[in-house]
Amino acid sequence: MSVPLLKIGVVLSTMAMITNWMSQTLPSLVGLNTTKLTAASGGTLDRSTGVLPTNPEESWQVYSSAQDSEGRCICTVVAPQQTMCSRDARTKQLRQLLEKVQNMSQSIEVLDRRTQRDLQYVEKMENQMRGLESKFKQVEESHKQHLARQFKAIKAKMEELRPLIPVLEEYKADAKLVLQFKEEVQNLTSVLNELQEEIGAYDYEELQNRVSNLEERLRACMQKLACGKLTGISDPITIKTSGSRFGSWMTDPLAPEGENKVWYMDSYHNNRFVREYKSMADFMNTDNFTSHRLPHPWSGTGQVVYNGSIYFNKYQSHIIIRFDLKTETILKTRSLDYAGYNNMYHYAWGGHSDIDLMVDENGLWAVYATNQNAGNIVISKLDPNTLQSLQTWNTSYPKRSAGEAFIICGTLYVTNGYSGGTKVHYAYQTNASTYEYIDIPFQNKYSHISMLDYNPKDRALYAWNNGHQILYNVTLFHVIRSDEL
Repeated sequence: MSVPLLKIGVVLSTMAMITNWMSQTLPSLVGLNTTKLTAASGGTLDRSTGVLPTNPEESWQVYSSAQDSEGRCICTVVAPQQTMCSRDARTKQLRQLLEKVQNMSQSIEVLDRRTQRDLQYVEKMENQMRGLESKFKQVEESHKQHLARQFKAIKAKMEELRPLIPVLEEYKADAKLVLQFKEEVQNLTSVLNELQEEIGAYDYEELQNRVSNLEERLRACMQKLACGKLTGISDPITIKTSGSRFGSWMTDPLAPEGENKVWYMDSYHNNRFVREYKSMADFMNTDNFTSHRLPHPWSGTGQVVYNGSIYFNKYQSHIIIRFDLKTETILKTRSLDYAGYNNMYHYAWGGHSDIDLMVDENGLWAVYATNQNAGNIVISKLDPNTLQSLQTWNTSYPKRSAGEAFIICGTLYVTNGYSGGTKVHYAYQTNASTYEYIDIPFQNKYSHISMLDYNPKDRALYAWNNGHQILYNVTLFHVIRSDEL
């Protein structure tokens, strides 16, 4: 118990003792006998002692003494007749006692008020102490929670770093392998230098012919490769950093031998200027280009260049336009029936990417969505000259959930997103009208892909990744066609 509470207890105990003494001792001090007083109504007065005066006319007499509910002494006194002598010794004694009782009552009242005030102060201090104790507990719990969160974060970071250990071990092994390759190349270079000194010009030309012959045979073998199934995608190769966050770039898979022009289209709407670079080297190292102005602005990033023409979706419509880049004239215009447009059925990243035109080993394709197919992806094989739909497949994959898509050998491949961690996880085979879920890792280096197309000539994926023009090599499972078949 605190010190203020002890003081209050002592005061209350003292008050009780004084009251008890007054009730029991006061009558005897004035020479009165204590008997039980009977009330006028015939009942006995509770918690009091009554004394009858021997002769009410002779002197002052104490009629009764009692305690009230709060412990204070109450005395009832019978006053003498007016003819009684005021100098009576008992009268003086009683008057003095009454004055003492009154003084003591006043002192007790003052003490009681002080006690009540002290009690209120102690209660206030007790509430403040409880509040401080609660705050200390909260601070202690908050500190424990903060330490727990820090420990959890450190533990999670360690779990992230743990897989790097085997990767570092592989890097060590790769470094050793590179050193071995370097030594072998140096040895081979030394041997070739010695051979070059020993053999004559005729032998060197013969060696060149043999190398050219081998290259031709390899190219012929490549031509015999049938369409294959996608099994892997390489790490990205950054060709250039230019333009806005969204756009498209491409080469013509049917360009004449030795021609390697690059076509560049910045943004996804309200633009109609196409840049033409003479070669991939010019695109990478210079800013020299020829500008073509289209008759209409394009929509989205699904344009392709195929056999000298650019195919694009006219802005805010489901119209496809074939535009000849040499004559700069429109060769054909056709509506893609029921296709959603104007951001109705875009890819997950948006950008008016409702209609995506693609090219593969089999020709020209359009990937879009319709109300009739509940917003799921629709694939149409197009005639590149008339733009007429030759055949259509309805898939069950929601187009708004697709990150991007591309076609290889008649199979549509769909990524699960366009930002952050990305993979190819859905494939639809048009030759069998079947689909499957796959899991092919795909590195999204710059965190926002707005264009992804396959070029059958380069056997590579072209991508626009957050203002970076990217190339990915692909690995296909091939079946080599036999000449006897």
